[in-house]
Amino acid sequence: MVSKTLFLGGARSGKSRLAQATVEACPGALTYIATAQAFDDEMTERIAHHRADRGPRWRTTECPLALPEAIATVTGGAILVDCLTLWLSNLMLGGHDIDAATQALLSAIDTTPLPLAIVSNEVGMGIVPDHPLGRSFRDAAGRLNQAIAARVDTAYFVVAGLVIPLAPPPIAPAQ
Repeated sequence: MVSKTLFLGGARSGKSRLAQATVEACPGALTYIATAQAFDDEMTERIAHHRADRGPRWRTTECPLALPEAIATVTGGAILVDCLTLWLSNLMLGGHDIDAATQALLSAIDTTPLPLAIVSNEVGMGIVPDHPLGRSFRDAAGRLNQAIAARVDTAYFVVAGLVIPLAPPPIAPAQ
C-alpha cells in the first residue's frame, strides 16, 4: 500500500522538517512541490533555506496554483507538497474557484500511485480574525484540511517539534 500522509501544525512547529525526513526515507527520486512565491526578501530567504536543506535526490517543482497537475506529472519516487495553506492563499488572492481546485487536488491525491506527504498549517486555533478576508481564509483552510485528512492514510499534528498521531472519528461527523 502506498502511504499518503498529512503533516498539520502551526508556524515553525517542525511539520516541514518531519515531512521531509519521512519522504527521504523512501527509495528513488524525490519531488518537492513548492507552493510558495517569493514576493519579498524574507520569503526569498525562507525558500533558499528550505532548498539548501534538501540533498541531490530532490527535484523541485514550483507550483503556486496548478498543484493537482503537478502531482499528476510526477512518475516515480515520492512527493512532498509544501504547503497547502500557501496554495490556498494563492488561489484565493487570484480569485480562483476553491471548491473546484480542492476537488481536483483530492482527485490527484486519490490517483497518484506514489508516496505523498502533504504539509499544511492549522490556522483555526487562534482568535477570530477581525478582517473578512482573514475569516474567509481561516474557514477555507479548515475545510481544505478536513478534506485532505479524510483522503490520506495517516495524519500527524506537529507542535514544538513533537508529533501527535491523529485518528479518524469513531463515527462519521454529521454533514
